[in-house]
Amino acid sequence: MKILMITNNDPAGMAIAFTNAINRYTNHQCRLISMSEKYGFDYESDIYTPDIHDDDFDEIEYLLRHSDIIHFHMLMDENMHVGPFVIRDYIKGQQIIHHHHGHPDYMINYEKYNEKYRKLGRKVIVSTPDLLKLAENSIWVPNLVPLNDVHYMPRFEDNLSDETIKICQAPTRKYDKHTSVFEKVMYELQTVESKIERVVLERIPHIQCLKIKRKCHIIFDHMRGWFGISSLESLSQGKPVIAGLDDWNIQCIKKFTSVDDLPWQIARNECELKTVLTKLINDKDLRESIGKESRSFMERYWTEKQALQILFEVYG
Repeated sequence: MKILMITNNDPAGMAIAFTNAINRYTNHQCRLISMSEKYGFDYESDIYTPDIHDDDFDEIEYLLRHSDIIHFHMLMDENMHVGPFVIRDYIKGQQIIHHHHGHPDYMINYEKYNEKYRKLGRKVIVSTPDLLKLAENSIWVPNLVPLNDVHYMPRFEDNLSDETIKICQAPTRKYDKHTSVFEKVMYELQTVESKIERVVLERIPHIQCLKIKRKCHIIFDHMRGWFGISSLESLSQGKPVIAGLDDWNIQCIKKFTSVDDLPWQIARNECELKTVLTKLINDKDLRESIGKESRSFMERYWTEKQALQILFEVYG
């Protein structure tokens, strides 16, 4: 089976992550066309249209005509352009999938998209469980990380400096990820504990971000009820990860993993965040124990193959 993924910008690097995983672990062939880059993350790419010179779009035209499945990410659809082509003019008989990643425009206008997909009989997949409540008849395909890539492998506390405990957040948009609350709590903690450091990573290349997070001791995701890629990356790196998972997301994660004991450290408000951080900062053995559990959880219950199994059920 030939799969073509198309996206404007790559949402949290998941388009290329799924492309690589499909090509690595299955006998199917997947290609990715992306057309822009946001936030300076510098994700790996396959066919990146700004890099095409001399109007040589032959490969794109071939892929549009000969793929079995067109997998749209974000807000893309067949009425949009890829280079000089309007996608709908070049696809006949292919199956079409829409993959939503929590784009603000989608979340505001989800009813419009539901009506559109209902009329067209389209399949819809979502990247996080919270979107199941918006996207009609959708399926959650969990995001993935390449666990055995060196950037996602653990460096436990014995390999890190004991001089300063680094607590890190890597928000795509600070206003959307409780960064101001995190900074407030960290300021309060630093007034009584000098050997802690707040690290907020924003608008830097993804690989550099992973390298910095890998040298930190505790990771804060956000408290919006769901979890971001930052959670999965840091669990894979063997870190204690704090997030404000709500009951719905916890239920969905347990269903996917078939395990009740999740590694996330739950903090749903400022007070709980301060309590959890204080506990982790003051107990090295606890941090290391949770970190080992985090890595083990990913290796046992959240592999690329496990995420692909759900995706291919949708493709099927």
